[in-house]
Amino acid sequence: MYISLAGFRGPDAGTETQASTSTGAVRGRVVAFRVAPTVVALGMVSLLTDVSSEAVAAVLPLYVTGTLGLSMVAYGFLEGLHQGTSAVVRIAAGYAADRSDRPKALAMAGYGLSMLTRCGLLLVQGFAGIAVLVGIDRLGKGIRTAPRDAMIQQVSQPEHLARSFGVHRMLDTIGATIGPLLAFVVLLIVPEGYRVVFALSLASALIGVAVLALFVPAVRIGRAPRTTSEVPVSAGLATWSRPLKRLLLAAGALGLLTVGDGFIYLALMSHGNLAPLWFPLLFVGTNAVFLLLAVPVGRIADRTSRGAVLVIGHVFLAAAYLAAAMGSTWIAVVLSLVMLGGFYAATDGVLAALAGQFSAPGRTATGIGAAQTVVAVTRLLASTGFGVLWVLFGPVPTMVGAAVVLLLVLPVAWWLVTRP
Repeated sequence: MYISLAGFRGPDAGTETQASTSTGAVRGRVVAFRVAPTVVALGMVSLLTDVSSEAVAAVLPLYVTGTLGLSMVAYGFLEGLHQGTSAVVRIAAGYAADRSDRPKALAMAGYGLSMLTRCGLLLVQGFAGIAVLVGIDRLGKGIRTAPRDAMIQQVSQPEHLARSFGVHRMLDTIGATIGPLLAFVVLLIVPEGYRVVFALSLASALIGVAVLALFVPAVRIGRAPRTTSEVPVSAGLATWSRPLKRLLLAAGALGLLTVGDGFIYLALMSHGNLAPLWFPLLFVGTNAVFLLLAVPVGRIADRTSRGAVLVIGHVFLAAAYLAAAMGSTWIAVVLSLVMLGGFYAATDGVLAALAGQFSAPGRTATGIGAAQTVVAVTRLLASTGFGVLWVLFGPVPTMVGAAVVLLLVLPVAWWLVTRP
């Protein structure tokens, strides 16, 4: 089925402002896009942090299932922990950022907590210790994400909100691409050199926290907008508006059918044609596609319908599942990575933009945190259940089944997020 967005502007599409000139008011004038320096600074913080976290994430599946010899159920638990632990604090962190009007301080706490876990990786061995560290790291992510995204929302032009998030996610993804590439180079030079990867991860995290402290201003998110053009399209809505509730319901349903990247990559490797050395490069491929598409897809979402783009992004995810089930030929690998990168480009920043848009002024961080919590909790359940299904039925039937069910859910999600 072909769906065109070229002429479609749903209720969640970006709005145009009214600009005044010497000859009078000009209605419908498109505001030129300008990325705020704070967005760039926060993007650099995320870049450095993702070099740190993704270098570890790129070797963790092999480390757990290979070096430690744990089962796919154990890995599924760790993946679910990675996806869902941050849900415990996301809404609370967003609410605290709104009430205190100090999102930078909360972001600092979250980034700092994750940095400390990198020290722990150099000291701890065994499943229990790694599970604790993964949980603490994800708590740090849960604390920092909603306040950070609320700062991006506050300093960005409402007309180009998804595009601004796309710029941040682009910088974030540069780090997410460098991290696995760094891990690959380390393992190429030092086989089984996991501790070297952990040490480099710690160094990058330290620099990221320093950049946040020194170069990101103390943005206030609870004040009234400065100008008419800054009034969000959600002005007057309560934090839990009907559009936000529908968005949360759709995000939860889709999250239940979204598993971690590691499962897709392990499914590709399960066919036996890829050597373990190449595993970190699968992360690089996905992140490279995300990097290329984040800004243009954000622009499309702003100019058409953010909700429609969010749902269509999950078509790409279903395609990634099916490609991973096909085998580990180069065609299947490339198709899987391209589709997975497209999925992230169409959903990550766009979901945050929608949640912020549908929240009332002064409640932005709470709304974004709620959306992120729903996604994190449902992905926790999805990853844990996926690990069990993998053991019972094998990777190929599980991947195909997930893709089929996801495609069946998409029409309902479309109705929820694009209706007036």
